[in-house]
Amino acid sequence: MKRVRIAVVGAGVAGFSSAVCIAEALPSCSVTLVADRFSPDTTSDGAAGIVLAAEFPGTSLSHLKNIYQCWCNTELWVRLHTAKEPRQSLMKHACFSPSWQIFKEVPANKKPFWSEFVIGFRIMTDGELRRFPHHKFGHAFTTVRCDCSSYLPWLQNRLVEKRKVNDLQELFNNFDLIVNCSGLGSKSLVGDTHVYPVRGQVLKVEAPWLNHFIRDGDGGTYIYPGIRSVTLGGTRQEGDWRLHVDRAEAEGILERCSRLEPSLRKAKVLGEWVGLRPSRKNPRVEKEVVQVQGHRVPVVHNYGHGGSGVTLAWGTALDVMELVREHLGEKLLQARLLPPS
Repeated sequence: MKRVRIAVVGAGVAGFSSAVCIAEALPSCSVTLVADRFSPDTTSDGAAGIVLAAEFPGTSLSHLKNIYQCWCNTELWVRLHTAKEPRQSLMKHACFSPSWQIFKEVPANKKPFWSEFVIGFRIMTDGELRRFPHHKFGHAFTTVRCDCSSYLPWLQNRLVEKRKVNDLQELFNNFDLIVNCSGLGSKSLVGDTHVYPVRGQVLKVEAPWLNHFIRDGDGGTYIYPGIRSVTLGGTRQEGDWRLHVDRAEAEGILERCSRLEPSLRKAKVLGEWVGLRPSRKNPRVEKEVVQVQGHRVPVVHNYGHGGSGVTLAWGTALDVMELVREHLGEKLLQARLLPPS
């Protein structure tokens, strides 16, 4: 059986994770990653990279639990726990991060649904909360922080072809299967009217003395220490396509974060960044068959993760790999059922 040619469209964390999962699990496939922008020019590069569950509008609590049970970056966690060769490990690109999430009022649900997907979840002590006099309640836990600015280049050494794809039909003559990880590009590529941008603006500062990540319970203010810098945020503006830095918003972010951590007032600002989170009411991970010029071409979709791209990337990539494997099994079965010529 000849090698199956697979194109993965999109070079963000979802695209690279899908491509690597397929290539490692299905060596009979030839995998090419196609995109017009690679690191450091993707939305994933500017992401804070915190592995933390988020809610999707219109998604039930039971379905949310299932999503994160299946998709919550288990592969990344396994690699962090079992890495033996420093050169091959992810420790250069990810680290464990002790975390505080704080609330001005005590939430109705003190133990969130995602508590089982992080390490050592507990309620913050009175002593810990004294650091935040305007907050009454908090969660303490450990999670993973992934530095996409180095993680993506680590994956980028294979599978890449730089070009812009305006229509998936451009790829149908050269590939047997398409994996669509184009994020917001799916609005034009596949006509998905349910995908929309959520604008995010952050600052990167130099504050090596910070260890804990601190996040206000409403998600509007956060301090995420990383490997090379600290990310301060942020904004969540649905339907906003602006990609320029808003000076008033930048000043507001720095002021809000400095109220939570006063030492940030002396931190050196290394850069400012704006990105558009590719959002959807529910992430789309599914296969469809597209009819083009008399040919049936399978397309596996993997996009719409919003601000949870790093959190969900490896889990959804494993699902993509299984959908590809399922397609290969169908092809093999069809070949066996064909009558001899």
